[in-house]
Amino acid sequence: MTQPLGYSMVKVDSHQHFWLRERGDYDWLTPELKPLDRDFLPEHLNDILLRNQICKTVLVQAAATDSETDFLLSLADNNSFVAAVVGWVNFESPEVMARLRYLTQKRVFKGVRPMLQDIPDPAWILQPPFFALFKLLAKLELSFDALVTPQHLPNLHTLARQHPELKIVIDHGAKPNLAQGNLSQWRRDISKLAMCDNVFCKLSGLLTESGSQPNFQSVVPALEYLLECFGPKRVMWGSDWPVLNLAGSYDAWVADCGAYFAGLSEEDQSWVWGRTAQSFYAF
Repeated sequence: MTQPLGYSMVKVDSHQHFWLRERGDYDWLTPELKPLDRDFLPEHLNDILLRNQICKTVLVQAAATDSETDFLLSLADNNSFVAAVVGWVNFESPEVMARLRYLTQKRVFKGVRPMLQDIPDPAWILQPPFFALFKLLAKLELSFDALVTPQHLPNLHTLARQHPELKIVIDHGAKPNLAQGNLSQWRRDISKLAMCDNVFCKLSGLLTESGSQPNFQSVVPALEYLLECFGPKRVMWGSDWPVLNLAGSYDAWVADCGAYFAGLSEEDQSWVWGRTAQSFYAF
């Protein structure tokens, strides 16, 4: 992608993962997901970032344990390209407030992500005992990554309205049903959420929602709509690597997105590629 003349093009991957299989807490990672059923560590990503001119990443949790968050923080300590860590905390633990205060001592710890898509109750996040927790997140200047599917969007809207001071980012565009192509309700709910100034969105994880024959053109309607609703200053590019490997490659995703974003102004491209993520996660 040609570097714009008027704006510094800092590229940030706003959403990537690492895991070490022997740690044993990736319950979702089964042998059926063969391309993912191995270790993915910084040494496996470093060259990919270099050749795609990605200078920083946001490392996001992939297991619902405190130990995994600690593992990610240790990786960040030893890999300067990791600019932010989004971890997991047990919302239902009586010690959760103390845990959050402890984690904020780590400069790179920037937010939390409960694995909402795996919780049976789509309204789980609205439980009254969590209200004070969200207030504390905002007070500590931590953000909330929403790992959701379309069914969660109405409740996420309620959360955003209850806590306008809390920074919320929708992971993977809320995983619209691109395979079947019925996006009408998703569009309505996304449009409503975009009216909340504290809600942002990641342009990541879409390729893996596009069916058995994934291709970039199938995700363009979602990309287009998310950009239209949120605007470049509230969307951020991400890879969702290595989950991306189920549907394509990092290099191809960068190239295809680059060609698509070329239709934006130079300033808007700079926001989508990096400035939005830098502003949202404060690094």
